[in-house]
Amino acid sequence: MAEVTQSEIIAGVHLVRPRVFGDERGYFVETYRREWIPSGREMVQGNRGNRVAGCVVGLHYHLHQADYWYVPFGHARVVLHDLREGSPTDGATQMLDLGEVDGADNEHLCVFIPPGVAHGFASLTDMAITYLVDSYYNPADELGVAWDDPEIAADWGLEGDPVISDRDRSNPLRRSIEPQWRPHASLRT
Repeated sequence: MAEVTQSEIIAGVHLVRPRVFGDERGYFVETYRREWIPSGREMVQGNRGNRVAGCVVGLHYHLHQADYWYVPFGHARVVLHDLREGSPTDGATQMLDLGEVDGADNEHLCVFIPPGVAHGFASLTDMAITYLVDSYYNPADELGVAWDDPEIAADWGLEGDPVISDRDRSNPLRRSIEPQWRPHASLRT
């Protein structure tokens, strides 16, 4: 059985440490079970992204979609920021490392991110990320906040300028998010 804990920094974020079964052939790890996140919905789509070292992806957020992330190889610095007005953790920022941290074996840590929590990652090495989502791709629910917003104060763990998409470079500062695009604590966690 996996060890599932709730974040002490951002309400509704769950950290999952699955059991790893290994022998001389390698290892097996069950990375997700629906029952691990009782407050979550069924995941309906799975995605994979490969990134070269030095990239930043995000910060993205959704009003209706939750994400579940796992890094099968490489090292990612994940940044989470609670944008939900009225949330007990509104304005909190959390950083965590997924994958092969500092050359060590993969700890297989996974993270569940509820709607309204901005999320992004930096590829500290060449890496892959898999993520499950609980609703199908909807461009109207693909929102963002500036990756370098000083109010968020993210430590991406990178030296120098990151490789970043035009979309992510154009995301607004948190204080500039228009009211209709600002998540509320009433979103499910």
